[in-house]
Amino acid sequence: MPSANPPLTRAQTTRIRELLRDKHARQADGTFVVEGAKAVRDLLHGHSSLVRSIVTTPEYREREDLDDRRLREASSCPSYSCREHIFTAMSDLDTPQGILAVVRQPCWKEEDVLGQPTIFGIFGERIQDPLNVGTIIRTAAALNASALWLTPDSADRYNPKVVRATSGALFSLPVFTVEDAFKLAHSGCSIFAADVNRPGTVDLEKIHHVPRRLILAVGSEGQGLSAQITELATCRLTIPLRRQVESLNVAATVAITTYYLGHLPKQ
Repeated sequence: MPSANPPLTRAQTTRIRELLRDKHARQADGTFVVEGAKAVRDLLHGHSSLVRSIVTTPEYREREDLDDRRLREASSCPSYSCREHIFTAMSDLDTPQGILAVVRQPCWKEEDVLGQPTIFGIFGERIQDPLNVGTIIRTAAALNASALWLTPDSADRYNPKVVRATSGALFSLPVFTVEDAFKLAHSGCSIFAADVNRPGTVDLEKIHHVPRRLILAVGSEGQGLSAQITELATCRLTIPLRRQVESLNVAATVAITTYYLGHLPKQ
């Protein structure tokens, strides 16, 4: 009878390492890696059909929670064993837990999102910090945003640091890659651009209603939004801050603005 956890091959080890480190490998394969006991447990509970394979070390299996073991063994996906030192060299974590899953990337249809009569989406331009991208995904999902659009020069949403920061929200929020916001504007969406406090901007608290099809556009802290996006915007808004504070982290801006605008009447 074959082992329930056959050893991971050298080719499989190389492939997982590439998926963790190389955006192009993830794009070509259509998969990415989720690491950690809780992350894999949540994945098996909510999205087991996306799991391609699970890898564990003998040391992890010795200390594995009984319910987690039953859940893993009940999964129909292949489960492999990997020696501790090989797993550590392969892992993206400073302190690997000894378990990871190779996962199929969720597939969303942009036309389904843009076909909705009411939209509240987020457009991120040049958001290069993986932690910010992950936090924005988590925040957008928590506040019931319709979708997130990112420019190609933003951090890859399947980057391991992004995946960890989303805390599983990556599987519940449609995320798309677009060159710019023109397609969104041409689909009948109004663009509200979050900008620094300067002439032409409106304080967030002075906005009292929003359009039914709204896209909040945000840019990186270092560069902000491009002139192309701000010119496309029907409204440029700012969050009033104390004079000593020049600007907010982009993820904090998304959280505050999305929560406020999401509770306003729609016209």
